[in-house]
Amino acid sequence: MKTAIIFDCEFLCLEGSQRRFWCAAHDPDPVIAQIGAVKLGLEGEFPILGTYKSYIRPIDRFGKRYPLDPYFTHLTGITDEDIDAHGVALEDALSDVDSFSGGARFWSWGKDEMNMVAVSCYVAGVQPSIPARRFDNAVKLLIAAGMPIEDLAKTPSNKLADYYNVDHPPLQAHDGLDDALSLSYTLQHLMKIGQLQPEVFDRL
Repeated sequence: MKTAIIFDCEFLCLEGSQRRFWCAAHDPDPVIAQIGAVKLGLEGEFPILGTYKSYIRPIDRFGKRYPLDPYFTHLTGITDEDIDAHGVALEDALSDVDSFSGGARFWSWGKDEMNMVAVSCYVAGVQPSIPARRFDNAVKLLIAAGMPIEDLAKTPSNKLADYYNVDHPPLQAHDGLDDALSLSYTLQHLMKIGQLQPEVFDRL
């Protein structure tokens, strides 16, 4: 079965980091602390075939682990204890999510790969293991499905399923896997009602 990988990353921030483009003297580098991914079937009933979630030990430019700011923990639910107990090295997480993908293309709401691969690998000093051509922006898929541009601009990934009134289990905003599931449920719904053709995943 043809598949697509829908993924989402949570990356370090302080309150106001996004507004400042992470440029304040006290802002951490926006390296990832969590990856969530969903394997979405592009045939039949468009099933969710599997999920993936990992915590990544976020390290600074000198190889030391960043402590998590309370704002980040409040936003994402990710704690230092989660990282200590379950965190893996960036290289291992990238290898694992690549294996999970089975070679399928990765889609995120925006360009999360710029943090998952570009920024995080640069800061960690590691060679990216997944090439840029494997990633794309799921916003293109919603445009193809007819979502108004003005709505796209103000709807985060965790609100997409609710925007389309898709029934789904409870999801936690700013959790990598749950945000990826929100997008996956939305794409699944749009394909089931014929508003999004699965062939679009190959054409874009």
